[in-house]
Amino acid sequence: MYSRLIYTLASVLLLCGCSTHNKSITFETVTATKTVALSNDQVPPSCTVNIRLAQATAESGRAGEIINATVASQLLKHTDNGLQQAAEAFADDYTSNYLKTLLPLYNQDRRDPRKHAWYHYHYIINSHAQVGAKGTVNYIAETNYREGGNHVVSYQTVMNFEAATGRQLTTKDVFVDGFETGLKPILLKALCEKTGLGTVRDLHDKGYLRGMNIYVPENFILGSDAITFIYNPDEIAPYSLGSIELTIAYTAIEKILASTFEH
Repeated sequence: MYSRLIYTLASVLLLCGCSTHNKSITFETVTATKTVALSNDQVPPSCTVNIRLAQATAESGRAGEIINATVASQLLKHTDNGLQQAAEAFADDYTSNYLKTLLPLYNQDRRDPRKHAWYHYHYIINSHAQVGAKGTVNYIAETNYREGGNHVVSYQTVMNFEAATGRQLTTKDVFVDGFETGLKPILLKALCEKTGLGTVRDLHDKGYLRGMNIYVPENFILGSDAITFIYNPDEIAPYSLGSIELTIAYTAIEKILASTFEH
């Protein structure tokens, strides 16, 4: 069953570039929910998809359309006509694949109650939008899913949009060429300070950065005074340590910020 709940989620009034005109980006909520049972048992295993997304309204114009299309592509892997349709298509595809893939396996295991928990699936996405750095919108989505067993996977996806055009901003839009050389040591220092660990060896001993070096993720939030880099669970540390957010003030990285980036 699908529903569509419309109300103003956020009203983002942003000054775009050097223009004297304000660009208003507003958001509403769209939802798609679907549950399917794997069998006709009294208490059957099931799969539930629950999607609740911030969608730029029609009043946001072409910029809003571009934002919605980017969100649909990156979060839902769909390019249907509109975020609502993309959410519904995702729910249909996910539950259909669940039935097709797991029903034959469950038919082999249904007499063993100890295995039933492996067939309970869920997939949840919730998102919101907020004012970011000057002329930008932060779009933040939380995804949570379980596909068999008791292990639940959670991660965050962030997209930063230019309010005037709807264009998604990447690190190449924020920093000068070759910024990684200067930014990586700053991120490493921030990680040490956040964890209270003094050296790279100490980080390794606690499970951080094993078999890898610090890197600059494309998952970041452009704030008014700082940029927050997000490492999801299992990216630079074991899943048990959760997500890691490193916030760096713009004043600490002024030399590697692009001249076109305003904050």
